[in-house]
Amino acid sequence: MSILRILSCLVALAILAPSLARAEKPLGGAFFDSFDSFNKKRWYISDGWTNGDHQSCTWARRALKLEKSKLVMFFLPEAGPDKTNLCAEIQTRARYSYGTYEVRLNTPKNSGLNASFFTYIGPVHGMPHDEIDIEILTKDPSKVSLNRYLSGKPMGGGEFPLPKPTTEGFQTLAFRWEPGAITWYADGKEILKVTSGVPSAAQKIYLSFWSTQTLSEWMGRYKKPPGPLRYTIDWVGYTPLGETCQFPESILCKEP
Repeated sequence: MSILRILSCLVALAILAPSLARAEKPLGGAFFDSFDSFNKKRWYISDGWTNGDHQSCTWARRALKLEKSKLVMFFLPEAGPDKTNLCAEIQTRARYSYGTYEVRLNTPKNSGLNASFFTYIGPVHGMPHDEIDIEILTKDPSKVSLNRYLSGKPMGGGEFPLPKPTTEGFQTLAFRWEPGAITWYADGKEILKVTSGVPSAAQKIYLSFWSTQTLSEWMGRYKKPPGPLRYTIDWVGYTPLGETCQFPESILCKEP
């Protein structure tokens, strides 16, 4: 290869480099996680920081525990340095796109806390803020808060009654994300479908349990619990759009 050709290739690579850096990572595939063990290749544990002043607890590795093939996320009141509250979050290392996202969970009841299952991508990843939410505001575990964000703007949702409170045993919550639509489910029954303001960028999957002392209008006035609180996840699953039933617990297995 001539020197001129080598130089032209180097110039071309230099021009392409910024675009390559912004390119999305390979997408994650179907999975079912029953938490018989903690899959470190799939999940990253948030530890040692908060997401902002709205959060009145610090993510802590020790606020997580595997127990009888379940993941327990704790809220530990005043258990950290200087009596700070400790709380828990995990996130996938991979990003996921259109498909069905499912979780089977059980929560406590306590005003001022949020037990969530959601997808997110944002500035920390070099991308605009997109998000799809399932949140149990534990001030009232008989309802679920649903929302989505597109380029940092909330696109609307609301609070919807559940078949039973999430304090009364485990309940399966899910959403199906497809081009131009998101449909949310509780125990296999549709509770909301939207066809506008739908994100398209691949996102990471998150589970978190946290408190606030500033978002009281939404999450309720924080009430210090007498001891640790437990948000328990039985399993989490994801099935890419277009694929059929991947695990017996999935809502896709119950569709005609």
